[in-house]
Amino acid sequence: MISEWVVSILLLFGGTFILIGSIGLIKLPDFFMRLHGPTKATTLGMASMLIAAMVYFVNSGHGLSVREILITIFLLITAPISGYMLIKSAIHHKLKAKEGTKGLDNVEDD
Repeated sequence: MISEWVVSILLLFGGTFILIGSIGLIKLPDFFMRLHGPTKATTLGMASMLIAAMVYFVNSGHGLSVREILITIFLLITAPISGYMLIKSAIHHKLKAKEGTKGLDNVEDD
């Protein structure tokens, strides 16, 4: 009974964050702001959904699945690194940010 509530809450939490990340990807005005949607919110949402899957399968008698653990670790490691590489590439190619974006005024290319 408790595990069903935990799974439901994790799925709702994950779905909400994935929705917020997807809306941010569409609505935010420039590349630098748009990148926060998939790298931050969507990663947290997918991790929450994978944890919900782990809780469900452990409590249904199938045992702990290594697959979900590996996917979660891979996702949490690769999403920030790919976001960092995309930002570095955008800075290298001198992609313009929207006027008023803080923190990109004094960026120098390495």
